[in-house]
Amino acid sequence: MNSGILRIVGWAVALLVGAFYGTAGTVAQAFLVGPIPVGLLLATVGSAALLIALRTLTGDRVNALAGGLGITLVTYVFSQVGRGGSAIVAAPTPGTEWVPLVWTVVGPALMVLVAFWPGVSTAPQGTGGETTPDPAVPAR
Repeated sequence: MNSGILRIVGWAVALLVGAFYGTAGTVAQAFLVGPIPVGLLLATVGSAALLIALRTLTGDRVNALAGGLGITLVTYVFSQVGRGGSAIVAAPTPGTEWVPLVWTVVGPALMVLVAFWPGVSTAPQGTGGETTPDPAVPAR
């Protein structure tokens, strides 16, 4: 199979997995334990872990973008009121209005942060493994 086709399939899978995480996060973000937004914290950590894994395992920034796009699109779609007037996500209660607003921003922010984070290579800078002498160390 052509490597270009495999990359496109990988992007589609990343989009679908991101959509799954976005669905779970959008539904769970409102869960509170006392004043602590446990649902929002878990949704954020899970989404960040997914995007980091997509970028790290594939070495492709577009996979992180596709996963983040899936999270963002599903969050937007499931936050809308349906034709019958019902919403999948419950309305925030007084004092928790900030939770859905934060979740709305988390997906796109993580997508941009992970996808555009500079690449870090552990390979040596020289060719052939030679090292540059340190000018502070006297030569023998």
